[in-house]
Amino acid sequence: MKQAEAVRDSDPDGCFIFLWIALNAAYAREFGEGESERKRMLAFINSLLQVDTGRSLHALVMQRFTGPVRCLIDNKFVFQPFWQALRDYDASNKWEQQFAAAKKHAMDAVMAGDTAKVYDIVLSRLYVLRNQLVHGGATCGSRLNRQQLADANNLMLELVPRVISLMEENPEHDWGEIMYPVVG
Repeated sequence: MKQAEAVRDSDPDGCFIFLWIALNAAYAREFGEGESERKRMLAFINSLLQVDTGRSLHALVMQRFTGPVRCLIDNKFVFQPFWQALRDYDASNKWEQQFAAAKKHAMDAVMAGDTAKVYDIVLSRLYVLRNQLVHGGATCGSRLNRQQLADANNLMLELVPRVISLMEENPEHDWGEIMYPVVG
């Protein structure tokens, strides 16, 4: 967190990566048989929502960051099937149908106030952005992807500290074993 805040204005790419590391450290656990990263993330978000009696996580995505959330939902460049279609040279435009359906599903979740579903969608979009940065799909400091990166950073700069606070405020909750605890 400290490093993300330190480079917030000077290195938005680094800021996002540091924020993702902090979030990942909070929910990373040993993989179960056939368990996906997305499943673990969703289970973690559901655990957080159970202890978030003040509904601060709800307020983040449903009130404070409605604009950035809608931008992420509407952005094909953080929608994984778009990239899969490009890699597969799929000219069928099937990804566009999937994108339209995903946007409708996301907006239905927003309208229904389904916080868990909205986080699932938003974090899956942020995961695509993370992959672009970490796996070399984005040029550091480039002019491309800047708005979604700025939106992602603004959201994550509030989300990650709130996640950590909820965990600290609820030590009795079973958060699972730390994947890489400090030793020595």
